[in-house]
Amino acid sequence: MLGYIWLFMIAASFVCSVINGRTDILAQAVTEGADKAVNLLISMAGVMCLWTGIMRIAEKSGITKGMSKLLSPVLGKLMPDYTSDSKAMQAVCANITANILGLGNAATPFGIRAMKEMQSANRLHDRPNASMIMFVVINTASIQLIPATAAALRQAAGSSDPYLILPYVWITSAAALLIGIFFTKFFEKIWGLRNG
Repeated sequence: MLGYIWLFMIAASFVCSVINGRTDILAQAVTEGADKAVNLLISMAGVMCLWTGIMRIAEKSGITKGMSKLLSPVLGKLMPDYTSDSKAMQAVCANITANILGLGNAATPFGIRAMKEMQSANRLHDRPNASMIMFVVINTASIQLIPATAAALRQAAGSSDPYLILPYVWITSAAALLIGIFFTKFFEKIWGLRNG
């Protein structure tokens, strides 16, 4: 669907530029947009490589296992289908750690691995269990203490203080997480969803 929207926008821009006799401006905008996209990608690559590397070091050094034990009392209540020393919970903790650091790109592989591990231990083979649903909510609405990606985008756009957004990110991400957890538990009780 999104592809059709983009196709419509491109076609409409081209048609409007031809009708108005402004194809030169369209060509210039396309060239400048491509140039800005490449510059943004290059400026963000260093930050993303740094934090992705830090996450890899944390995983290899056992920090994510330690985080798993540290977070296990809370995660045990939210995702009771998995023990704190399971591979699924370690991947969940790595995902949560990456999200806390604001690294959505680094969090994605851990999230995929967590969901695969959770599904392999899921007794409900045709649908997700309550813990899997909770994980998706926590992953989507996660708290970000250091929004590295957003700060890198702000810095690339010329912000003099890219981390000025910190208090607002903390408030909105914490509120989104709490509301998400509340409604997940609420609907779990209403629908009588049983853990797998």
